[in-house]
Amino acid sequence: MSGSIYMSATGALAYEKRLQLISNNLANVNSAGFKKDRSRFRAFGLAEMSSSTRRPVSWAQSQAPDYWMDFNTYTDFSTGKIKKTGNPFDLALSGTGFFCVQTPDGIQYTRRGDFTVNADEVLVTQEGWPVLGKGGEIQISLSKPAADNQEFSVSEDGYIAVDGSQVDRLRIIDFTQSRALEKAGNNYYRALKPNALQELDEGLKVSQGFLEMSNVDTVRMMTEMIEVLRGYESYQKMMRSIDDMNGRLIHDVGRAG
Repeated sequence: MSGSIYMSATGALAYEKRLQLISNNLANVNSAGFKKDRSRFRAFGLAEMSSSTRRPVSWAQSQAPDYWMDFNTYTDFSTGKIKKTGNPFDLALSGTGFFCVQTPDGIQYTRRGDFTVNADEVLVTQEGWPVLGKGGEIQISLSKPAADNQEFSVSEDGYIAVDGSQVDRLRIIDFTQSRALEKAGNNYYRALKPNALQELDEGLKVSQGFLEMSNVDTVRMMTEMIEVLRGYESYQKMMRSIDDMNGRLIHDVGRAG
């Protein structure tokens, strides 16, 4: 494969991956607590890389060993819009921080605050996983069905009260290093660097009766999708042009012989 076609194919592949990210972002535009994914990529010659940073040569590289594409994704943790629901068990965090949830795969973290109370009177997620407080699972023993915010209340700094009596405080964590969390599905995150997590006790703002929605900007995502589609088409045209040119060259050489 010629270097020109390889570079065109590399660019097309990068745009295809960007399109997949954008499509997933748009599919989750109404998902509570969803954080959009972004991408970075760079195509360059291997000669630009020092021997200490050069990656092992893969099968794809062996076809055109002078080029390489570095593509990676990251999660944009910027805050989404806060939506009022009026449900006392819906909680939203303003600024940094994540709720802690006990899942079958261990403790995971989320900004999705659409909680409820199960039959055992424990505060849980929609999947039935316990939301964690400073003392572990949060027991909610209501004397009668919750009809208003007076029976179950959560203060801005995360203290939970039932019928006016404090029962626990939400365990809220943040991370001190980039890429300390990775997506685990359904708007949950697992810790990649447990030592980079810290509990937040100050500067919290918990809003009861609200949900943080997705941070996806629909208009911007649609604009990016159009840009990506045009870029992908440009690389396709480039590959076809190079292929046609090579075909004519081979044909002309054959006739000359």
